[in-house]
Amino acid sequence: MLSFQECKNKIDDEITNFSFVNHRPIELYEPISYILSLGGKRIRPVLTLMSCQLFTESIDEAINPALAVEIFHNFTLLHDDIMDKAPLRRNHPTVHRKWNDNIAILSGDTMNIIAYQYLCLTSNEIIPELLNVFSKVAIEICEGQQLDMNFESRTEVTIPEYLEMIRLKTAVLLATSLKIGAICGRATENEKQKLYDFGFNLGLAFQIQDDLLDAFGKEEDFGKSIGGDILACKKTFIYLKALELSSTNQKKALESLYTNPNMDDKSKIEQVLNIFNDLKIEAMAAKTVSEYTETAMKALASLNVSKSKDELEKLAYQIMSRKA
Repeated sequence: MLSFQECKNKIDDEITNFSFVNHRPIELYEPISYILSLGGKRIRPVLTLMSCQLFTESIDEAINPALAVEIFHNFTLLHDDIMDKAPLRRNHPTVHRKWNDNIAILSGDTMNIIAYQYLCLTSNEIIPELLNVFSKVAIEICEGQQLDMNFESRTEVTIPEYLEMIRLKTAVLLATSLKIGAICGRATENEKQKLYDFGFNLGLAFQIQDDLLDAFGKEEDFGKSIGGDILACKKTFIYLKALELSSTNQKKALESLYTNPNMDDKSKIEQVLNIFNDLKIEAMAAKTVSEYTETAMKALASLNVSKSKDELEKLAYQIMSRKA
């Protein structure tokens, strides 16, 4: 069985071999090479490979679909960064900052199409199913992104509504990454579903951990500006939990901070974090991350396969405790 790092090395090697040097116009393809060269955790394509190897000795058939997952994921980041006006991605300037919005949009569109091309570089017998699950998750991610944008202009958002948004925007891609690997490994429908459930709960844990890191992480570890969600007035899990637990005065202060467009950035982040700290939001959100991770582990434990699931288990707990 290949370890997480060995699977990641395979993906990194494949991406290193991508070459758009002779593609024109260069302004379209250079940003694609740039965003893919920035590295990243490669969690989604690695999940595809690790899922596949639970059912077969060779993971060769899953490599191109895994690359499709990674290219598609990075395409969504290009567009997300434009919408969020994010300056940094993995400690480097975002594509729209390094070039401009129009180039980032068009390069992202091209990546989306390239992802489908890679998805189809596999056995004909499984292409229809792969296209079906891939297209479904692509639409769900767009639905999640729209909900996320809708929340910015709404005065009230509930925690269940937020969880539905991150289900669509984040959790389903992790879940589908595992399902794609299972399809490549010719798993049964029941086996595919259990891996999907594992990835789904892992995805919820992953996003809430991301919310935590955005507020309480270190920029040098996190790879992008800390407090970005606060400055963008995003109604994250920790913000909504703070509203739920806050006193009347704290709630008024939070809502005022999130609706004041003229505040100094540093002061705004500091004041919001002071309220979060008073309410012990970091510990509460960390407990929620742990709960979703444990639910994911139960789904994985119910999967009856002859091969070891240790690497997937280790990955789940690494996600729960990650700092970047």
